[in-house]
Amino acid sequence: MQTPSKQPESSSMTHEEEEEMLHDISKLQDQVQQISLSQKLTEPKINGVESKIKGMEAKIDDLKIDLKVDLTNFLQEILTNGERVVKENRYEEV
Repeated sequence: MQTPSKQPESSSMTHEEEEEMLHDISKLQDQVQQISLSQKLTEPKINGVESKIKGMEAKIDDLKIDLKVDLTNFLQEILTNGERVVKENRYEEV
């Protein structure tokens, strides 16, 4: 990136141009301050949302574990009852 060349000591800028440039600089400073303030206000909101998402992910993980345990127990119960039915049927046939 090139640095702007310095103006010679005897500036050809008029007083009005200098005033306009100072006004533009002031506007830019205000914009930078507004952006900075906006970022400071937005950051905590983002952090709050991120922590809520992490909490929801943890709850989802817990639900997945609970679902796996419940499903495993249910399947074990079905298989156990099914074996009993098969055994009972075999005994009746004999």
